[in-house]
Amino acid sequence: MAYTQAQKKAHILELQKYLNAISYYHPEIPCVLPTGIYDEKTQTAVRAFQKFSNLTETGETNQTTWEKIVSVYLADIRDTPQPLEAFPKKKHTVIHAGEHCFTAAVIQVILMELSHHYSNLPEVHVTGDYDAETVRAVQLFQSMCALPVTGEVDCATWNMLAQAGCDLR
Repeated sequence: MAYTQAQKKAHILELQKYLNAISYYHPEIPCVLPTGIYDEKTQTAVRAFQKFSNLTETGETNQTTWEKIVSVYLADIRDTPQPLEAFPKKKHTVIHAGEHCFTAAVIQVILMELSHHYSNLPEVHVTGDYDAETVRAVQLFQSMCALPVTGEVDCATWNMLAQAGCDLR
């Protein structure tokens, strides 16, 4: 039976998804985005994985490399839960109107959940876009928590949002 281009692309996608996930747990392995194309970035990630695993560094995925990638992937995802650091560690980071980022989406999720418990907080849509709706909700939250009402999420506002979200459990 012939190995089709579609099958080849599916296998490369699977490899890239595994490498992508492994890179979260092992930063020495570069993140590779799943494209289905065995490009230079994929070869570099495979080579880094091979080095990490004490395998011959070829950049090619042979049976030994594949089996090791799968075993590391399965071990990593079955390990203990990792903390999610959604807010940047830099002390003076501020998330503000016009940004599109993961942190904005997390802020929106927290605000949405809080709105289900507090009728005076408006529900926001989770888009990852720090839009006018999010600014208004953050401003109201800040005023309720006696924080400076800026509509921006700095470390103090983030900490209050995170605590309020955790208190809902």
